[in-house]
Amino acid sequence: MDWARVRAEFPILDRTVHGKPLVYLDSAATSQKPQAVVRAVSDYYERLNANVHRGAYQLSEEATEAYEGAREKVARFVNAPDPSEVIFVRGTTEAINVVAQCLARGTLAKGDRVITTVMEHHSNIVPWQLLRAYHGIELEFVGIDENGRLDLADLDRRLQKPAKLVTVTHVSNVLGTVNPVRAVADRAHAAGALVLVDAAQSVPHRKVDVQALGGDFVAFSGHKMLGPTGIGVLWGRRAILDRIPPALGGGEMIREVHQERVEFREPPAKFEAGTPNISGAVGLGAAIDYLGKFSWEELARHEATLRQRARRRIEQEFSDNVRVYGPPEGPDRESVLSFSLAGVHPHDVSSILDAEGVAVRAGQHCAGPLMDRLGVPALTRASPYLYNSEAEIDRLFDALAKVVKVFAPPPGAPRAGG
Repeated sequence: MDWARVRAEFPILDRTVHGKPLVYLDSAATSQKPQAVVRAVSDYYERLNANVHRGAYQLSEEATEAYEGAREKVARFVNAPDPSEVIFVRGTTEAINVVAQCLARGTLAKGDRVITTVMEHHSNIVPWQLLRAYHGIELEFVGIDENGRLDLADLDRRLQKPAKLVTVTHVSNVLGTVNPVRAVADRAHAAGALVLVDAAQSVPHRKVDVQALGGDFVAFSGHKMLGPTGIGVLWGRRAILDRIPPALGGGEMIREVHQERVEFREPPAKFEAGTPNISGAVGLGAAIDYLGKFSWEELARHEATLRQRARRRIEQEFSDNVRVYGPPEGPDRESVLSFSLAGVHPHDVSSILDAEGVAVRAGQHCAGPLMDRLGVPALTRASPYLYNSEAEIDRLFDALAKVVKVFAPPPGAPRAGG
């Protein structure tokens, strides 16, 4: 694969920032969009814009075909048994909230236990905290080891008591840890619990097969996988979707409404109240088409090359100052590099890197419990993707060398993370 040619398909990467060529290393927050996705969204509004499922005229029928065609693409992309199991939502956060609200209306009751992990994004913590506050469920957190891997023995201990749901991220947005989701799902199902998987950070980087994962629900966002913002996916097993109530009520999701009763449509319409994000779905379909140009193996090799380049620069030039969090390089590590720089707050690191044209994320990364577990107030995170190059990794560390010069620690200062 000619990765330089790939980069040229992303118009925003031609920008300059503070007079310097942009190096975008915040793809874990949101990915940039190839021209093919931009064109698909623009083309929808220029040629197809109409409401779906509702109009007995050609424009509406064409919009419906494009919208439902995107659903079929998603189903194939994640190996869903049937497109009816694919529900369009705004993103991972909404998908998890939908599951929480649906389960709160019939499956979860006061005193029921939900098990999550300490490495979760707030989108997979706060919805359950809300159910704890307003519905009286119990919420427990599985710990991690010193390398940022999930403590399966702790999960086993917690599953010795009845639990209704285990919810886990596939890939940590901070540590890059690839969790053994199938092992988690098998343990949870053996204990009688449902399983929800946050796949927001895995779907852009590796083949995600919802059947192989073994979960009952899988959530992910379009904007992290080259698609537009405001569109995401909740996949659920059809048997479960049939029996749980919807989270939202309104138009489109009903079969009949009378003063005394309402009858809902079958999934996925049951869970898609109101006018959907049609252009977003079309753009997500275009993103899936674009990703189809690559094999997962060549994408993994490219990202591994970038990670290895970063590791070498750290070992050779920053070993006394930089501490990287998460597992070492290996099959259970994805392309997220979160680090601390001795004596320098991550916000200061990010500000100086920005002045050099390098965009990284600094803060808690919506992972407050994980920051507490790691004993740090915040971290700096660089997250490359398919449009990044080794030269850009070098730009990152050349800029980081300037940060070290500005904030040179005095003799005897503690090492990074100390």
